[in-house]
Amino acid sequence: MHNAHFFLYLAVTAGITYLVRMVPLVLVKRKIRNRFLLSFLHYIPYAVLSVMTVPAIFYATESHWSAAAGLLAALVAAYFERSLLFVAASACGAVFVVEVLLRFLG
Repeated sequence: MHNAHFFLYLAVTAGITYLVRMVPLVLVKRKIRNRFLLSFLHYIPYAVLSVMTVPAIFYATESHWSAAAGLLAALVAAYFERSLLFVAASACGAVFVVEVLLRFLG
């Protein structure tokens, strides 16, 4: 990639990021009191994080089966309100076990 293209892409990204953060501050002058809108804005970060993370899970391993096992292990551990470290370790462990089994059986 040429430096000119890189700096153009960087400027466009910076401009869009700035606009996304600046426009609500300029357009909304007073405190938001609408319960629906507040609830919607509260859940936006979780929705964006989920949309970015879940597809990446299925392409981070060699097999979709091991990715599904890791996702399932993480969901089960999170459901039982385990720590973040435990959730991540259980997902990694499940992926490792399934990958080893798939190599052994295949």
